[in-house]
Amino acid sequence: MTATAHSSAEPGYRVLNPATGEVVETFPTATDAEVQEALTAAHDAYRSWKDVPIEERAKVVSRIAELFSERADELAATITEEMGKPLSQSKGEAEFCTDIFNYFATEGPGLAADQPIKTFGGAQAVVQKLPVGPLLGVMPWNYPYYQVARFAAPNLMLGNTIVLKHAESCPRSALAIQKIMDDAGLPKGAFVNVFASHAQIADIIADPRIQGVSLTGSERAGAIIGELAGKNLKKAVLELGGSDPYVVLDTDDVKAAAELAWQTRIENTGQACNSNKRMIVMEDIFDDFVAELTSQAKGLRPGNPAEEAEGTFAPLSSRAAAEGLAEQVQDAVDKGATLHAGGRLLEGPGAYLEPAVLTGITQEMRAYAEELFGPVAVVYKVSSDEEALALANDTQYGLGGAVFSTDPERARRIAEGLEVGMSNVNVPAGESAELPFGGVKRSGFGRELGPLGMDEFVNKRLMYIAD
Repeated sequence: MTATAHSSAEPGYRVLNPATGEVVETFPTATDAEVQEALTAAHDAYRSWKDVPIEERAKVVSRIAELFSERADELAATITEEMGKPLSQSKGEAEFCTDIFNYFATEGPGLAADQPIKTFGGAQAVVQKLPVGPLLGVMPWNYPYYQVARFAAPNLMLGNTIVLKHAESCPRSALAIQKIMDDAGLPKGAFVNVFASHAQIADIIADPRIQGVSLTGSERAGAIIGELAGKNLKKAVLELGGSDPYVVLDTDDVKAAAELAWQTRIENTGQACNSNKRMIVMEDIFDDFVAELTSQAKGLRPGNPAEEAEGTFAPLSSRAAAEGLAEQVQDAVDKGATLHAGGRLLEGPGAYLEPAVLTGITQEMRAYAEELFGPVAVVYKVSSDEEALALANDTQYGLGGAVFSTDPERARRIAEGLEVGMSNVNVPAGESAELPFGGVKRSGFGRELGPLGMDEFVNKRLMYIAD
């Protein structure tokens, strides 16, 4: 298929292999009539889906979980080609979706149960958790399945219906998700993928049939979606950027601590919102820590993410992303930072940037305040717990953070002071279907996953029965 005409800022839906720079397939953007059909289908499906007993909805959601596992290899190959994720990580992402759908299928009925309220006049009162209607999900390319799963699973359990607007670079994975939903037995229209344009997103949010919107993406996109949602009086959940602090107060094994920090940083080629983008390390172990990171970075060469040969690194999601990250690194170097390894944009059409290690970052550098969305480890030296905490919180973001120490109480004291939505002690991140995900400050608002995941797009209706 051939894509319709688009501006350079919005190239349209296409599969562009970032390892080769090759455009593999293009897809037409939805017409306005197709967008209306999607909204009508979601609205019509909601009228019946909301009345299906939650235990019956759970059976369908459980089947969705099974299909993510059954098709994990096929799903993995799709996103590895679309956005360059190493193949084993792609398969792990598909399998994580199974955990998410299973969690909400199993725990959902209890999480959605009526909550009695103690009254003082003898009357009966409960808070009911009811669906609100069709929802729009605007989802990103970096975790094409997982991001959709954590939005869709709790809302399908609640009885809401979903209109999905996926990233333009992930059309095949969007269609694969749609097929899973259809094959699992969801009613027609309960989950509808639409290849909408940016302009059409505004029309969808304004449509009275849509009752809320969830976005995972950049803070720029979040500001736009948040403004549209507010203007139209729609509930919004925004999961935006992050520049998470990763504080290492002390360790018995600097090499192992640095290896864990490095592997965390290059997961998904550094393209995770809650990656450890700012490593804050105590001065007595700083030099050895940086030396080990540098050794890890220098030992890598570019490779095919579909093959994952040992000692290789994958491309970023696009050439433009790699070029932008290279500019951030160069800005830091030009202003006096030390580049210990990597940072070089490789020639050719692929999106390869050598994994890098940077120290000496100061406030006038872009890297101090901006999110570095890729395989760049930024390491800061501190001399006290108080300095570590102050630096950790000196950011406009507030997604997650981690603190490491051989003394768990010492680490916890710092972790308690982090201005984040997710604070972790002696682990890079607590990530599981039952653990809520979300942030504060310019990292957005609202929560997904865990009990809080079923508490966003819900009518918490009071039912009061007089004595």
